[in-house]
Amino acid sequence: MAGAESAARPPAKAALTTWEKVRAFALALPGAVEDFPWGDTVAKVNKKVFVFMGVTDGSWPLGITVKLKDPEAHAHALTSPGAEPAGYGLGKAGWVRIPLEGKGAPAADLLCDWVEESYRAVATKKLVAELDAR
Repeated sequence: MAGAESAARPPAKAALTTWEKVRAFALALPGAVEDFPWGDTVAKVNKKVFVFMGVTDGSWPLGITVKLKDPEAHAHALTSPGAEPAGYGLGKAGWVRIPLEGKGAPAADLLCDWVEESYRAVATKKLVAELDAR
């Protein structure tokens, strides 16, 4: 897997478009805010990350990381090409890293479904009720 030490290359246009759609969706959820810990783009609700979106400068492969508590959604996400349990022990808590580049990458709509599930896993009941009322 390419990493920060490899030569930077811009992400594929289709992957970047997908990333932008996922970012816009995440930030439109009730109480969601964007933050940049460690230089990565993340979406948070109540100071808790619900989606890691990485960087778009080409220094690391474009992808997202979400928390999927539902066993079926978790298993489905892991069937995406290159998907894997998240590092740093987060995989044990249901976090999955899903690449956005390459053949067979999930469509934006499916990724947004997973972002919403991740949001529901960390948001307060009040914010989830606000989302359900939309």
